[in-house]
Amino acid sequence: MSRTTLVMGGSGFLGSHVIRQLVARGDAVRVWLRPSSSTAAIDDLDVEIVRGELSDGPALRAAMTGVDAVHYCIVDTRAWLRDPGPLFATNVDALRGVIDAALAVVVPRFVFCSTVGTIGIADRGLADESTPHTWRHLGGPYIETRIQAEDLVLEAARDRGLPAVVLNVGTTYGPRDLGPTPHGGLVRAASRGRMAAYVKGAAMEVVGIEDAARAFLLAEDKGRVGDRYIISESYLSIRDLFSVAADEGGVEPPRVGLPIPVMKVLGSVGTAWSRISRKDTVVTLTSVRLMHIQSALDHGKAIRELGWEPSPTEESIRAGVRWFNDRRPS
Repeated sequence: MSRTTLVMGGSGFLGSHVIRQLVARGDAVRVWLRPSSSTAAIDDLDVEIVRGELSDGPALRAAMTGVDAVHYCIVDTRAWLRDPGPLFATNVDALRGVIDAALAVVVPRFVFCSTVGTIGIADRGLADESTPHTWRHLGGPYIETRIQAEDLVLEAARDRGLPAVVLNVGTTYGPRDLGPTPHGGLVRAASRGRMAAYVKGAAMEVVGIEDAARAFLLAEDKGRVGDRYIISESYLSIRDLFSVAADEGGVEPPRVGLPIPVMKVLGSVGTAWSRISRKDTVVTLTSVRLMHIQSALDHGKAIRELGWEPSPTEESIRAGVRWFNDRRPS
């Protein structure tokens, strides 16, 4: 029997890939979008579009009624905002209403997209889902909202009966990055020889977009309620990321490496300029800190319990480059 599945945040990079895999599985897919959201990422798919504001409780309950699972992929990732209000409004406050709606209609499964930014830092070796988080005071408002959001979901699972599974997803790479995402834009630039430098010591947890999306389907079927699963394949330096992208694009990689101390100076300048000009800037003290603060992660729990088997992220980076450059005007 075909399942009916609701995906919230289906216009985004990850959400749209979750939708594609649900459609391929044979689900009847319902997609929740805000009134202003584009459908470009899913226009070729046979799905039901439902539009509404996250503050509209009756609309949320109607969208969730009769579904077998909700995949929640809505997140504001703009860590560089001077005013953190929009981050808290979307990532935390709106989520409260979504959880209330899910409980009201008794959804059978709620798969929540979190981030590796809520995982702690290991003193030695690899961090995992049990590593205490001790750096929220260093992560800025974005990390704070993601920790609060995850806590809301886990508390609802523990105390209110929400059948929720949390996925801590790394930075995603691959094809169909329509935006592109900020990190996808860097890959595109590197593949075209437009990156003048890289940041020495900067690294992140990464995962292929299709592998990340597949984890949502696995978590729906096999994830333990109230548990977290790291969905990230490897820890990759920015230098290696740009080198892979440049190699696939047939160009030279950036040769100049900017040390972290230099980036901190640039971040200080960016923070001061943003305050004086009252305009947002991507390079701030917080964004520089997020480039290098986290440690490498162990995704073994997802392998053991979900049966998740990610491919090397390099393959997805290369696939993303090919997709970007196939769409390049001749």
